[in-house]
Amino acid sequence: MQISTVFDMVSKQVGKKFVFSKSGQEYSHYQLKQALETLKMAGLVIPVVHTAATGIPLGAQINPQKQKMLLLDTGILQRLQNLQLSDILLNSDFNFVNKGSIAELFVGLELLKASSCYTQQGLYYWQREKPGSLAEVDYVIQKNEAIVPIEVKSGATGAMQSLHLFLKEKSIACGIRTSLENFAQYGAIKVIPLYAISHVLKKNLI
Repeated sequence: MQISTVFDMVSKQVGKKFVFSKSGQEYSHYQLKQALETLKMAGLVIPVVHTAATGIPLGAQINPQKQKMLLLDTGILQRLQNLQLSDILLNSDFNFVNKGSIAELFVGLELLKASSCYTQQGLYYWQREKPGSLAEVDYVIQKNEAIVPIEVKSGATGAMQSLHLFLKEKSIACGIRTSLENFAQYGAIKVIPLYAISHVLKKNLI
């Protein structure tokens, strides 16, 4: 029951910083944490860990207290939340509060699959929590000696303040926006369609 409870918690918090307090169950923090670790070891839940991203390797600058959790498959999320993902991701008129979270899950899984052929190990994100200046970059990857931030958009529009801030603060030359747009470039930010994000580690894309 503890494992089932945590699995349900993860499905409802995809794309957000994971917190145990939203369980609404009579389990201790220790019990829920043990259940989460079991799900991680089984490969059913995949952590995205906060990194300071001030240098490489990214895994040397993590904060394990800040993690987002992904489910192992978008189809499982669809089943748990009774969703039709094609309608959510491809229909611009579809109004669904978790559309962005589902796109973020899709991108994370695609990056993880692609990383088995390249050098990326694990998934990381960046967040700044200064009062009045909050910012978050959905994924930060390492390609060769470069740090590359990735911002996920579920549609074809959206601001990129956090991505611009990250590039400026970290003195990084190039960032990626992945969305329903076609291939494009806005200054230092390259646009890669969601369907092609698994190729982000290939030399001809960044």
